[in-house]
Amino acid sequence: MKSLQTLTKLAKQPFLWRGLIAFILLWWAIKPAPILVTLGPPQKVVTINPKMGVHTRLTDEVEEWKIKRTLQMVREMGAPWIVEYFPWAYHEPRKGFFNWDHADMVVEHALNQGLTVIARLGFVPQWARPKESAFSYLDEKNFEDFGDFVYAFVDHFRGKINYIIIWNEPNISLEWGYRPVDPEAYTRLLKIAYRRAREADPEIKVLAGALAPTLAPPGDPWGMNDLEYLRRMYQAGAKDHFDILAVHSYGWTFPPDDPPAPDKINFRRVELLRQIMVENGDAHKPIIITEGGWNDHPRWSKAVRPAQRIHYTIRAYEIALKEWEWCLALCIWAFRYPWATHTYQDYFTFVAVDFTPKPIYFEVQRYARGELAEEKSP
Repeated sequence: MKSLQTLTKLAKQPFLWRGLIAFILLWWAIKPAPILVTLGPPQKVVTINPKMGVHTRLTDEVEEWKIKRTLQMVREMGAPWIVEYFPWAYHEPRKGFFNWDHADMVVEHALNQGLTVIARLGFVPQWARPKESAFSYLDEKNFEDFGDFVYAFVDHFRGKINYIIIWNEPNISLEWGYRPVDPEAYTRLLKIAYRRAREADPEIKVLAGALAPTLAPPGDPWGMNDLEYLRRMYQAGAKDHFDILAVHSYGWTFPPDDPPAPDKINFRRVELLRQIMVENGDAHKPIIITEGGWNDHPRWSKAVRPAQRIHYTIRAYEIALKEWEWCLALCIWAFRYPWATHTYQDYFTFVAVDFTPKPIYFEVQRYARGELAEEKSP
């Protein structure tokens, strides 16, 4: 009651209202005008290597000019492919209610820059999982809900996005709801997603796997060896339910020409996954590396020196182009983050948060322009 009496007294003092109105008008007059962002004229990527790609991180980038600037810089570096994450929870916050505003913005700018978008789908909304569960947890009873989202996504972006990845790294517990991983269950999810995607667009290309390279021993609660996981997928009948295998290929401390071995994580480990595809009659299907590359953190035990990272990255693009005819694209992790992580993760990027290019950006750009090849010529 006392508070009400105080407010009543204040309301009877007109000078307070006049002051408040004057303040609002002043704020409105001096506030910065919103940045007008337009698509601009359509662009085209110029490169000597059409398999070059990067994984962008625009999911949580709010400002449109930053989205446009990121994709401009990808194009100017000479990479025609990008992988981008489109979280299910962001775009279907309630069952059957879809919001594509941010995704539309990203896709329109990417296409205008002449880029090909590979869409990574995952991240379970709260309504499709138990309370207190992780965003990567999806009960089998909700697999059809994910299938409905896949249908809606592919239908909405028909003619604009031609590649989708079903889930991310399902062979590690972190990405499978902190449960023991289950290649048979993932294959059942893949079958539903593939069917719904093809119902929406018969021309869509479905990427399976996106497996994390790991040497996890049998029975490890935190993950399953990626080679074993792919074999189990085939045994569960995955063969007829994907068009392209998505692979993650990190080099850690090894150079890109280091030979593959089942007991080693290196860049050419992808060749072992390829061999499993061949053994299962899938030699005709391509692979896209949707994550990979090297890190140049000064103290991380799995990092290399910055000059090595540059050399290894360019060599990896050359391998994809000249030695792996079955590799459709190599998308290096990661182009730029919306904010600094203040961890070793920042040392995967090509461009700083404020868009300052790192030396690797300029050297890869020179490679894409053919300038490095010209320097080697007599």
